[in-house]
This record gives sequence, C-alpha cells and structure tokens, in this order.
Amino acid sequence: MAILSRTQHVVVHCRNTEWATIKGVSSFNPEQEAQALRKAMKGFGTDEDAIIDILTKLNVSQRQQVLITYKSTIGRDLIDDLKSELSGNFERVIIGMMTPTTMYDVHELRRAVKGAGTDEGCLIEILASRTNEEIRRINENYKLQYGCSLEDDIVSDTSSMFRRVLVSLAMGNRDEGTYVDDALAQQDAQCLYEAGEKKWGTDEVQFMSILCTRNRYHLLRVFDVYGGIANKDITDSIKSEMSGDLEDALLAVVKCMRNKPAYFAERLYKSMKGLGTDDNTLIRVMVSRSEIDMLDIRREFLTMYGKSLYSFIKGDCSGDYRKVLLKLCGGED
Repeated sequence: MAILSRTQHVVVHCRNTEWATIKGVSSFNPEQEAQALRKAMKGFGTDEDAIIDILTKLNVSQRQQVLITYKSTIGRDLIDDLKSELSGNFERVIIGMMTPTTMYDVHELRRAVKGAGTDEGCLIEILASRTNEEIRRINENYKLQYGCSLEDDIVSDTSSMFRRVLVSLAMGNRDEGTYVDDALAQQDAQCLYEAGEKKWGTDEVQFMSILCTRNRYHLLRVFDVYGGIANKDITDSIKSEMSGDLEDALLAVVKCMRNKPAYFAERLYKSMKGLGTDDNTLIRVMVSRSEIDMLDIRREFLTMYGKSLYSFIKGDCSGDYRKVLLKLCGGED
C-alpha cells in the first residue's frame, strides 16, 4: 500500500451501514489520526478518552489504514503501543476493534478450542451466524494463521453429534438461495417429526442434515409446517429431544434463521444477566456486530427484555471498558 502524503485524505467506500452504529467517517486523514493516537499514549499517563473517541468514530477498514500509517510515519507498532498502555477488558475490546473482521473471528475460534477449556458458545455463535462467504474466508485465514484447518481443531476438541454439527456448519455449504419447494418443506417437516417427537429416541442426523444445509426461506416454511404436524414449535421439540451443546447448537441455527438480531440480543442479555459477566461474549458481539446490525440488535433487545441494551451495559460494566462498549452500542434507545 502506498504511503499517504501528509495532506492526502482518504474516502472509504464501506458496506451498507444502515443498521450499523459504527459507520466510519466519509473522509479522513490517516496520518492525523495516527498522530493523535500517538499523542494520547505519549508521555506521562494515557488519554484513554482520546483513544476511545478516535477509534469508535472510524470503521474497521479505516482503523487498518491508521495502523499502517502509524508504522510508516511514526516507526512504531500501534497494536504493541496500545497493549503496553491499556489493560484488562478495555485492552481486549480495543484490540478486537483493531483486528480485521475475518481475523477477529479466526482468533476467537482459535481461543475457543485452544484456550483453557472449550468455549462451545463461541464456536456455536460464529459458525451458526456467518454467511458461506464469511466462513470460507475464516477457513482460509485460519489455515494460514495456524497451519491447520479449523475443522481439524473442531474435531480434536469436540465430540459426538455436537462435533458433526459444527463440522457441517464450518463447511459453509448452506443453500443461500430463496427458493422454497413446498413439497420438500412438507417432507422435511415430516422427517423432523418422525426423527424426534414421533419415535423413542432421536435421529439427530436428520435434524442436522436439514437444519444445517437448507436455505433460510425454505426452513422458515419447514418450521411453520412442523408446528402444524407436531402441535409444538420446532424449538420446543429440540429442547425436549436434545440436551447440552447439541441442543444449544441446533437452537442457535433455528434462531439465526428466524431472526439473527434477536439471536444476538439474547446472547448479549445472557452475557450480562446473572452472576458475573461473560466478557468474552459481550466483547465479541459488540465488536463484531457494531458495523453490521447493532441498531437491529438494540431494537430486538428492548422488545425482548423491556430495557435498553445501553442501560444494561451501563449497569453491568465500569470504567473505560464501559465507555467503549457504550460507543459501540451507539445510543440509549
């Protein structure tokens, strides 16, 4: 990438940001932002508010340009400087924001399988909610970064039917069309009924093969037909037929097919509700969805729980960590 001149401004064309809280600025000077970040960390004490203000007004693409410009004009590594000045959850959320989108998912998946114990919730969340293209990029970068495939790590760290569901999702091979074959939808609904409610024991493979491969519109029709056949919702059947991680994984697939923002709203609620905060989940969802659908997630959160996401974060977190999460949240309503 060419080094930008002192006076050059960059216009970045971003993805559709209609539902994002972090949209980036339409024109910005990477060198100016790099110098401002250096100033915030130079000398006695760190100006955390300045770091927050700079990084939350830029989108992830613009932050990458600042990262490159910081090194070329200042001769230091911005990530190293941030890590030396910040700590704890504040450091983690800032470094998460500085990481390219795909690599952030890659790092989180690696942490989920190679950290202290397996973070099954992280594996489920990422693999059930990402598009085929996103999963393809994750697989490519995972192999480049770690020298082994994501599938290999999943296989070595999980077991039984849960492992098979994750491997299926990690293929990124879901039909992403819009066509609904009504006869096939009827057949799929009947298959699910016969694989679960109608028999003693459960044929989990049938659930996996239908839920992990059919397109969203087809599955929505299947869920409707299933309700008529079984006289109960597909989620209730999964809860009564499955347990543990397998249940969580299949429920996540159904929820993402029906309403992805509502799925993430529930993830955020559960990360803050109860004894202690699940900071890994809270940070990951806030960082990864702020440029995609955080406004939708906020709306669903308010509808589902009768309280704003903003007020929940405000009551659950503290200090600079809270400040940056509230910026990612984008507002109080």
